[in-house]
Amino acid sequence: MPAASSQPRRPRSGNRRDEAARLAVLHAADDLLVEHGFGALTVEAIARRAGVAKQTIYRWWPSKVEILLDTLIEDSDKRLPVPTERPTAESIRGYLRAFARFLTRDPAGKVLLALMAEAQHNPDTAKRFHQRYLGPRRGLERDMLARGTDAGEVSPELGPDATLDALVGPIVYCALTGASVPRGLVDTLVENLLRPRPA
Repeated sequence: MPAASSQPRRPRSGNRRDEAARLAVLHAADDLLVEHGFGALTVEAIARRAGVAKQTIYRWWPSKVEILLDTLIEDSDKRLPVPTERPTAESIRGYLRAFARFLTRDPAGKVLLALMAEAQHNPDTAKRFHQRYLGPRRGLERDMLARGTDAGEVSPELGPDATLDALVGPIVYCALTGASVPRGLVDTLVENLLRPRPA
């Protein structure tokens, strides 16, 4: 499932113009991916849309995958944070509902799905995707589940990773196949896999 990266950011010169250009590149990549798909996305097109030189992009990012990872990490941090407060069954349920909305309604969800798809046949993309996004986010999610279990809020039927896979897998499958996430799916998953403590 979907994590905020703990990896340090690439060095920037720090002035306002550089930050504006960086954000323009991230937004351009996000928009072009949604409009044209991963295969048609090029650094040249991103540079044109962002209004920056192609050399500027290559100075900051070695590939379009790294650009997409940066935009995915930033968007996930803002719009799909993993709960850090004392977790409850309801906050975990809320996180899963937000994940379903992120994948099916948010343009950043399209970036996540595109990187998932590309990772299936590109080992370099798979490695970077796991290093920068999936691994760190899974760590935060595993911690959320462990804290909820320690607090007696949930009693998972499976081990942490298997539980998380079983919770998010059906949601990801719906999104990848273009189907809507059925009403009540998250509730059913939570009730069956986490056995929340009765209120």
